[in-house]
Amino acid sequence: MNKIRLSVSIVVLAWAMALSANAQEFKGDAKAGEKKVALCIGCHGIEGYQASFPEVYKVPKIAGQGAGYIVSALTAYKKTDRKHPTMRGIAVGLSDQDIADVAAYYEGLGKLAGATAPGKAADGNAHAVELVKKGACVSCHGESFSKPVNSSYPKIAGQHADYLFVALKAYKSEGNSTWGRGNPIMGGVAKQFSYAELKELASYVSSLPGELKTVPQDKFK
Repeated sequence: MNKIRLSVSIVVLAWAMALSANAQEFKGDAKAGEKKVALCIGCHGIEGYQASFPEVYKVPKIAGQGAGYIVSALTAYKKTDRKHPTMRGIAVGLSDQDIADVAAYYEGLGKLAGATAPGKAADGNAHAVELVKKGACVSCHGESFSKPVNSSYPKIAGQHADYLFVALKAYKSEGNSTWGRGNPIMGGVAKQFSYAELKELASYVSSLPGELKTVPQDKFK
């Protein structure tokens, strides 16, 4: 068991180092990023907006999300480590500097909207607590699920439950040319659970207070 845990720790560390190096290569400029989000606000700037592929779910709240994570996510779409036709179409049109600027803008947007970091997350029901322990979720996302241990990991507390469920299912997807996410850490975690268990995990995490927000830009107010 200790050997297994050590192997997992090595994979986590190596993946985190790789993502952090990529995130730190370009310094983001939030003011520049504000001029580059026209394609983002059509979905992420409308409260309750729903995507329809591969199923209907609310698009994620990204105002207040860590810049490092936004960089790693957009880069993954650009490289097809994450498969989603719309997001890939947007990501491939962005340079690495554009991505860094957009990420800095959305991280700062949450602070302008008054987002504050919560304390340790309240426990859910007994089964939800068991699932969180099984997935070792706090080891990456932090005890509040809003203070990830690495900047390339997402804040997930308070995120839309249906989005979290779809994202978790995407890590289980294999062999699909248009849908799925390639990540050795999350793939290993998600594959431990049934879809019903992933849905319960998503519901619990969504119920927690968090920093993530949907902030309508002026043109959508």
